Amino acid sequence: MFSKACEYGIKAAIFIAINSSENRRVSPKEIAEEIDSPQAFTAKILQALVRHNMIKSVRGAQGGFEIDKDKIATTKLSQIVYAIDGDKIYNGCGLGLHTCDENHPCPVHDKFKVVRGELKDMLENTSLEQLALDIKSGVSFLKV
Repeated sequence: MFSKACEYGIKAAIFIAINSSENRRVSPKEIAEEIDSPQAFTAKILQALVRHNMIKSVRGAQGGFEIDKDKIATTKLSQIVYAIDGDKIYNGCGLGLHTCDENHPCPVHDKFKVVRGELKDMLENTSLEQLALDIKSGVSFLKV
């Protein structure tokens, strides 16, 4: 459903949020290792998140990536998805057809519209803080 870049972006943002809540910056290498992503690809994704003001990049010996603590609570998954994949997840056809709308629906259009609505609701109502806390408490995991 999400592009690979978006999956990595969500995982990277969660990992950065966990570390930022403990006043630690993380390097691109650490992030790539944690989310099991190629380092160059991870760097590109991180720059997209920096451009959309979701994470900060700090240069120098003590540099790395971080998220302001107040942003951890207010950043929603929908913002990360939009920064990397745009809004196509909300508008795309469930079967990948180029033309699929109310006037020319694909066979799964009406059912997929419901799923897409629920997904949008989940993304807009889930914060990085919620996900980071679940990982810190052991309720969920980034790596298995």
